[in-house]
Amino acid sequence: MTGTVVKSTGSWYIVRDHATLALHRCRLRGKFKHKGLKVSNPLAVGDVVTFSVEEQTEGAGVIDHIEPRRNYIIRRSVHKTEHAHIVAANLDQALLVVTLASPATSFGFIDRFLVTAEAYSIPATLVFNKLDLYDEELLDYLGQVQKMYERIGYPTLRCSAETGEGLADVEVLLDSKTTLLSGHSGVGKSTLINAIVPDLDLKTDEISEYSDKGKHTTTYAEMLVVRPGTYLIDTPGIKELALVDIRPGELAHFFPEMRERLNQCRYHNCRHVEEPGCAVHEAVEKGKIAMPRYESYLSMLAGEDNRR
Repeated sequence: MTGTVVKSTGSWYIVRDHATLALHRCRLRGKFKHKGLKVSNPLAVGDVVTFSVEEQTEGAGVIDHIEPRRNYIIRRSVHKTEHAHIVAANLDQALLVVTLASPATSFGFIDRFLVTAEAYSIPATLVFNKLDLYDEELLDYLGQVQKMYERIGYPTLRCSAETGEGLADVEVLLDSKTTLLSGHSGVGKSTLINAIVPDLDLKTDEISEYSDKGKHTTTYAEMLVVRPGTYLIDTPGIKELALVDIRPGELAHFFPEMRERLNQCRYHNCRHVEEPGCAVHEAVEKGKIAMPRYESYLSMLAGEDNRR
């Protein structure tokens, strides 16, 4: 039988049978290795697998084969530094939930996510949540930030899971797609999902007053059914997002505003730092490439950590 992994809890996986839509608790048969990729999780939510049901254990099954992935979102493993962790696979799009309020999401984190999505050809949208906490000054700043990302091709939405403002726009975006919903802990992902699909009643928690950071309420990645044909993959809050399998010489290709200028640099192997005749650096100086984006690029190039 074939099915899709809808939840991963470590050694066991919940698989939805494509034929009957029944759920089966499955384990892997032996060890699976991915060519050229050291990962801490051989299977991810969204993976399509073939499996067989064990007669002696009703509903349980064994996964025999993983179908090739058309794409995935990946990050450095928190527990195994030399390994990567696949967040989710076979996506139509990714929504990154961010906020300029409590807890504020940094440009560094946003840009790392967008670079990862670019690298695996996954359309990404920024959802600015917690609009109810914004004063006039912050709303004005939000408009500037939205323009910065929209100018380079990334759609943005603004919403409030608490008041319901903008939720209809999010729902339209989700329709008939498999969508990854990601972001820091505390940005309101679970509250947003509860507002869109009230029957799920996901657990939510308050922001820590001490650290102004969210507490983890989602423990495992899970594919949720919004309605038939529309799926939402909820993931645990991400503290940091180190890049995986992207070489320094390739990095600029995943910044759309840099990519369109790469053939204009004097040197074909330009790193866009201090080289003479660099079209990217010239665009930054003229304000055609936003400084926060360029600073994110330099931070990634240097391999710096970015937790916020």
